[in-house]
Amino acid sequence: MSTDERGFPRYWDEERETLDPGKREGLILERIQHQLAYVYAELPFYRRHYDAHGFHPAQVRSVEDFTTKVPVITKKMLIADQAEYPPYGSYARDLKAGEIARIHGSSGTSGTPTMYAVSKADWDRAGDVHAMAQWCAGIRPDDIVQVGFPFGLFFGGWGVVQGAERIGATLFPLAITESERHLELMARLGSTVFSATPSYCIHLLSVAEKLGIDLPGNTVRRLLVGGEPGGALPNTRKVIEEGWGATAADCGSTSEMYPFQTSVACTEGTGTHLYIDEVFTEVVEADDLNAPVPARARGAVVYTHLWRDSQPMIRFAPGDETYLDTETCRCGRTYPRMPEGVLGRLDDMLVIRGANVFPSAVETALRSVPELGPEFRILVRRVGAMDEMTVQTELGPAAAPGSESEAARRAEDALKRVLQIRVPVELLAPGTIPETTFKARRVVDERPKS
Repeated sequence: MSTDERGFPRYWDEERETLDPGKREGLILERIQHQLAYVYAELPFYRRHYDAHGFHPAQVRSVEDFTTKVPVITKKMLIADQAEYPPYGSYARDLKAGEIARIHGSSGTSGTPTMYAVSKADWDRAGDVHAMAQWCAGIRPDDIVQVGFPFGLFFGGWGVVQGAERIGATLFPLAITESERHLELMARLGSTVFSATPSYCIHLLSVAEKLGIDLPGNTVRRLLVGGEPGGALPNTRKVIEEGWGATAADCGSTSEMYPFQTSVACTEGTGTHLYIDEVFTEVVEADDLNAPVPARARGAVVYTHLWRDSQPMIRFAPGDETYLDTETCRCGRTYPRMPEGVLGRLDDMLVIRGANVFPSAVETALRSVPELGPEFRILVRRVGAMDEMTVQTELGPAAAPGSESEAARRAEDALKRVLQIRVPVELLAPGTIPETTFKARRVVDERPKS
């Protein structure tokens, strides 16, 4: 058994995490066939959906059959089904009293929250999965894990709690509170791991600067970030790691896919590993979700639960974009990776003068300019028949007095290099853009409503 630099085993489950990919594919196919037979026989939502598309589980004899023949499901379909069959929808198993371990839900920012019911068996299995993921990210039993995610209907922070507890680490679930309080208690307790959104970790950099706190000199040595895209983008990760003097690991997919920490970065910084023997992950054509794309080609993400039975997602398309790398990582894990994590949501894509622009690409460009502060926003306006955008950002503490015009020029050059179009930049006074304390909302759409 190999060990790490701290004397702990290198892997949570070495046999599973280093398995030959060919053998793993055989196990995945067995679970796919099991899940398809189960949902068709037991969950009316899937039977109706598959019958309407002329699909039957017996048609799947290979992983390729699965990706090219099984119709996808979407968030809109789940919302409609829960409205007709409350509270959990007809895609949920009929759990009896005492069988449900947890009830959570989506944030409901787009309307009615989607409710999630997790059976006790699924909750227990997920604890081990989340521990395996956090171990991959470098969390160990001798760590103090401070959590900056909210605790409530939103699922996110609970996965961090579950995995850290299963590992045996000391847990400090402070949740969202005053930023100064986080930094104060972090120093007092000697927290070694901090977990929050990438935006909040960057926000705390500016708070620490104002308070004169030396974050690189504190006790935090690992950051577990998630809840939004960005934590695996090289420039964003660099800002976080250099500002904190710690290693950042992107972790997590989407609430529907609990256990959602099956996407996690290892300590080598090569992207997020996909535990595809737990949640099978595909990348397919955005306009044809039954057409897989080759490795390193960008496309839409599709997820499938291989073990969860209380509310399984079978070929769930959340609307995210990424690309895969299938080369074995330096850490020895043989899972495929998303080298830059989830790049963004396909429905967040802007078409500006014929170019496809994602907010994550704007972030990648701006994070390469050290004079800029942590906050930015994208203004989208209709000019004649065309959509145009302007990026607003602020000078940061590293900027020298009188450097506004040079910083704006450098930001525009970075955007031109990444986006391949010229985008104007407006520099605002520090503090103009509202500070991000949870998930960032970067796009301000000023186009007329149709």
